[in-house]
Amino acid sequence: MDLSTQYLGFNLDNPIVPSAGPMTAELDSIRRLEDAGAAAVVLPSLFEEQLRHEVFELDYHLQHGTESFSEALSYFPTGDEFRLGPDEYLKHVGTVKQAVDIPVIASLNGASLGGWTEYARQIEAAGADALELNIYYVAAEFEMSGAEVEQRYVDILNAVKSSIDVPVAVKIGPYFSCLPRFARRLDEGGADGLVLFNRFYQPDIDLEALEVVPNLVLSTSTELRLPMRWIAILAGRLRGSLAATTGVHTPEDVLKLVMAGADITQVCSLLLKHGCDAIPRLLDGVRQWMEENEYESIEQMKGSMSQRACPDPAAFERANYMKTLQRYV
Repeated sequence: MDLSTQYLGFNLDNPIVPSAGPMTAELDSIRRLEDAGAAAVVLPSLFEEQLRHEVFELDYHLQHGTESFSEALSYFPTGDEFRLGPDEYLKHVGTVKQAVDIPVIASLNGASLGGWTEYARQIEAAGADALELNIYYVAAEFEMSGAEVEQRYVDILNAVKSSIDVPVAVKIGPYFSCLPRFARRLDEGGADGLVLFNRFYQPDIDLEALEVVPNLVLSTSTELRLPMRWIAILAGRLRGSLAATTGVHTPEDVLKLVMAGADITQVCSLLLKHGCDAIPRLLDGVRQWMEENEYESIEQMKGSMSQRACPDPAAFERANYMKTLQRYV
């Protein structure tokens, strides 16, 4: 079985790519991921706020005068809570690149222009093969329009693309009024790929301490339906690559997303639950299904269940919505 696929211009052995997370923060675990069959690796995100700390010494200001900021900056993690600081991150990129043979994709996480462009250049110089822009932005301002939210993403992409030569993928969330149009804007703006989707983690309230607290829940296979739906709509209509993330736990999940049109499937929660050995189990399951169903390659099945042949995807989605409601007994 030929499991090879293309993503961001790279020829990958298969569509399994560990996404940004704890498993890609250490060189030893990255080596184990490569040995297990990972086709590429996305390093943990460096946060825009960390760069601000570095440049403006915001650590002091987070402790003093927080009332002068529009957000509750006292909620921001202290410096020692991050796995890697800006300088350590660059060293990590270089060390990993020298130690493995698979593509190394760095990750920047932020929501404004900030100091991304200069640091993107440093990441490229450190040896990263590509950069994933994880734009995590919750539009909570009453005065901001949808068009302004989209423009923020496009401006960040344009700034980064103009400063580096390696491929750039943009990781976004699903909450846009017209996702296909926005995806095309990013595609036309130079994005070499889109990563669908960012999970917007929902905080909780601690009733004892009366505090807002983080609440991280690992994904399940059920969550892949959202990226699968939109990848099926976008596949074949954009220039760049499509990566599916969130909810990839079984060989069947991988197969569904590839058939929808994904070039790769990113995994994180699965690795946190079951370790590196989960990758060969995914690959073996994909090979077995392909053999049983007489598929010779990933490319043969890629996009076979997408909506690119559907003249009106919106009508298709509405018909499916009505059928779903009528089928429940």
